[in-house]
Amino acid sequence: MTNGILLALIAYASYSCSDAVIKSLGGQFTVFEIGFFVTLFSGFFLLFTRPKGERWRDFWRTKRPWAVQARTWAGIASGVLGVYAFTTIPLAEAYALIFLAPLCVTVLSTVILKEKVGPWRWLAVVAGFAGVMLVVQPGFRELHLGHLAAFSVAFLAATSIILTRSLAQQEKRTTMLGVLVGCALVFNGIAAAATSFKLPDARQLVWFVISGAFTSCGQFLQLLAVKYAPANRIAPTHYSQIVWAVILGALFFQEYPDWLSLIGLAVVGASGLLTMVREEVRLGTVRWNPLSRTRL
Repeated sequence: MTNGILLALIAYASYSCSDAVIKSLGGQFTVFEIGFFVTLFSGFFLLFTRPKGERWRDFWRTKRPWAVQARTWAGIASGVLGVYAFTTIPLAEAYALIFLAPLCVTVLSTVILKEKVGPWRWLAVVAGFAGVMLVVQPGFRELHLGHLAAFSVAFLAATSIILTRSLAQQEKRTTMLGVLVGCALVFNGIAAAATSFKLPDARQLVWFVISGAFTSCGQFLQLLAVKYAPANRIAPTHYSQIVWAVILGALFFQEYPDWLSLIGLAVVGASGLLTMVREEVRLGTVRWNPLSRTRL
């Protein structure tokens, strides 16, 4: 189990490094160009993570095409908005808002899945929003569209999670991932060409490759971690990204959260952990990890 948890920690560190690279590219390219190139190189590396018994050439065969497409476009939208958030606001603030996703799942599950939600999970929702208020501090610091984008990512990620629950036993992973990558490339490519597309130079191209490699490495290590430890033991390691957001933001972007923000980040992390402890999701014999990467 220790090996699985260590692999998961490295996976989420890889995701955070990818987000930091994306942030560094802000201002040099549009969000669509960044989305296109990061998806392109992520998709290339993810070709090597095909599960046994599945074939990439059959990814387009779906049993519930409308649900798969809904999940895909929720992922694409969250990807575009995520790039915008990372490139316009501090990493710690972006993560604090995006990490509301598990709490949004709680709210949406009562409406869509008709799940019963107990007082502890509602307490976690309230505490999570309170933690975000401590981080963002509306009224005391200027809010940007990036904050709205990050919150939208949380909502879209929660929508994608709800759809993933309903598709988990019916669709192959290559199907859901292949459709997402294919549609994301087409959408971002067209949007980039329609706005202000420019070819990256050699140095910038290397950074795009690095970001894609970090994302696919995180995906691969996350899948590998599940082989060594139960998903419900691995899921809490997702909140290590809060620590990485503070470290990377301070080291590379001179972003130093004050003590209220640090308390807020701790509250957001604690509320998310409480949500996972109280929420048990079973799909047949599969326990679904509520914090898997849902955006590229």
